[in-house]
Amino acid sequence: MLVYKFGGTSVGSAERMMQVSDIIVGGDQKIVVLSAVSGTTNSLVTICDAYYANDKTLADKLVEDFRPKYDKHIFELLHEEASRKEANALMEEKYALLKSYNVDSFSELEEREIHAQGELISTKLMQLYLQEKGVNSALIPALDFMRTENGEPLYPEIENRLTKILQENSDIDLFITQGYICTNEFEQVDNLKRGGSDYTASIIGACAGAKEVQIWTDIDGMHNNDPRFVENTKAVECLTYDEAAELAYFGAKILHPLTVLPAKRKSIPVRLKNTMVPEAFGTVIGPQCDHTLPVKSIAAKNDIVAIKIKSSRMLMAYGFLKNVFQIFEDHQTPIDMITTSEVAVSLTVDKTDALPQIIKDLEKFGKVEVDHDHSIVCVVGQSLIEDTTVVSRVVNAIENLSVRMISYGGSANNISILVPTKNKNEALNLLHNALYNETLV
Repeated sequence: MLVYKFGGTSVGSAERMMQVSDIIVGGDQKIVVLSAVSGTTNSLVTICDAYYANDKTLADKLVEDFRPKYDKHIFELLHEEASRKEANALMEEKYALLKSYNVDSFSELEEREIHAQGELISTKLMQLYLQEKGVNSALIPALDFMRTENGEPLYPEIENRLTKILQENSDIDLFITQGYICTNEFEQVDNLKRGGSDYTASIIGACAGAKEVQIWTDIDGMHNNDPRFVENTKAVECLTYDEAAELAYFGAKILHPLTVLPAKRKSIPVRLKNTMVPEAFGTVIGPQCDHTLPVKSIAAKNDIVAIKIKSSRMLMAYGFLKNVFQIFEDHQTPIDMITTSEVAVSLTVDKTDALPQIIKDLEKFGKVEVDHDHSIVCVVGQSLIEDTTVVSRVVNAIENLSVRMISYGGSANNISILVPTKNKNEALNLLHNALYNETLV
């Protein structure tokens, strides 16, 4: 069993869906996880915003704006009259559903139901196309087996439900299902947050005992730097689970930060592949990587807020750090980086919805300074804290930048640097030149 996941750009047009079908048909039995057609989820979010704003007229108009895109998609993808009729009936059903909500009682549950529609559409269209081609495939709704509780996957229940479905369809070669969407402990429609289709694929891979999970996007694997801002980047052939998790968390857009965790539980390799160039090797993520490069990749994460709290008491204020961390725990706000001294602590967050109250609570224990518009630039590799050559080159490369914080030693695989966002691209390029274009590797 293999698990393949394809993102929104990979199913963003009829032509792209046909390319996906060429990749998934044949060979080992597969479960294929699809995202919504590119742009759909953003449109659905906008519809929800209109409902929250009590603007039913705008919501109806935004729903109608779907028609030209999907009319074209269906016409180009499907050629049999029966298939087109079924696809158009599906879309009419979805248009009616999206227009059926009441602005006076619109709720978070209804918002989640709307957000789920993109994946339900893309998977049905793919299944109709496969049926036209005579492929031995089946559409298995993720809402029938993907279960969470407090946002966390219920692995035993998912495995039991999925195993039963697969056993009942043992003669099927290819299964199509939705990424991102699930049901929660109240049997309500829920989701794994934006980008969660990668996570879905890894959860399914772990629960189905897959040989490999493949994440297909529009880039040929994890690159050694961000190709949007740095020239001459290259795909990294292999990463450990820990390295990949660090890179995903600190800004590598190709992979959802939680993707590697389920696969790591079962030691299942995760391979990153390019839908447009399927013959490219990509990047393999696994328990170990024999590649000798000390620095695997550099990534950056924007929208970082730096917070400095100086204790109102002087040296060695007992319980100060405990009180600070408890505030962030109470507001369910994770901390990315942290440095401390005898009288102060500096830290960073990227979740800012509770920031005003956090600052108010922190001010009970000391003076608080807040700096916005920062980025974390992260250098990832194996045993970096043991390699003084890498450390010295990192420090020398950024010596003329305005560096707010450096985190070194907290992880064996990571050196993180906090810089103003205006200096992020410069930092990426300086580090790339120092770590790849010289004779370090």
